Amino acid sequence: MLGLMALAMTFSVQAQLKTPQPSPLSKIEQVVGLTDVSIEYSRPNMRGREVFGNLVPYGKTWRTGANANTKVTFSDDVVIDGKTLKSGTYAIYTVPNKSSWDVMFYTDSNNSGLPKTWDDSKVALKAKAQVYPMPVDIETFTITLDDLTSDSAVIGMLWGKVYAGVKFVVPTDKTVMKNIDATMKGNPTANDYYASAVYYYESGKDIKQAQTWIDKSIEMTETPAFWQLRKQALIHAKTGDKAGAIETAKKSLAGAEAAGNADYIKMNTDSLKEWGAL
Repeated sequence: MLGLMALAMTFSVQAQLKTPQPSPLSKIEQVVGLTDVSIEYSRPNMRGREVFGNLVPYGKTWRTGANANTKVTFSDDVVIDGKTLKSGTYAIYTVPNKSSWDVMFYTDSNNSGLPKTWDDSKVALKAKAQVYPMPVDIETFTITLDDLTSDSAVIGMLWGKVYAGVKFVVPTDKTVMKNIDATMKGNPTANDYYASAVYYYESGKDIKQAQTWIDKSIEMTETPAFWQLRKQALIHAKTGDKAGAIETAKKSLAGAEAAGNADYIKMNTDSLKEWGAL
């Protein structure tokens, strides 16, 4: 009996021992526009091995990492290669080749690597990823979220001397326009007018409407900040109201100088020179 107890205690101590994982788990999270995106995957190393065409054969389905399958989660529907992928969690499987990869978003995301039985009906979307050569070896397999804009990003996959990327588009504009419409039908605040004006300006929408909203926002604000005045000046300049833009830029410049903000001092000075005011 004492021997069994000692053995059990030995196993208990051994179970508490922690050692480094050869392919550690990683998770990245990113807001793209208004869409939450997360990717969870394990990261193997090259360890002197040739990766693609050897460790990872060409033309064969790969788990896109190590250990359990790689998972991506989108909080909204996204568009990839012109096709809609519904919000949710998917396993990412790939078929690497020399010039491009097939990338598959698989609805069964709870597999230890590849599914025991592959089911084509579970491929929610299949896309092509162009391969680009890297100038240096990437020792550890890495997934990134690159080229971020307000309505898109690229899932990048790097290992060895290879980069492969898949672009996805998120429904930011549709969501924001719906929110702006609802807000303007209610009781908008100065911040609401400002945010709406800036969105219209930066997304190339009706600049006259942007001017109306930015002017309303500044009018409702007791002491507008230099960065708010800067945006108002830019919107006025875009509508062709150079005199209004110059007047506001001078106010923004004075505020930036008082705050000691070198970036806004330079931006306003450059604009005033461009508009012929300095």
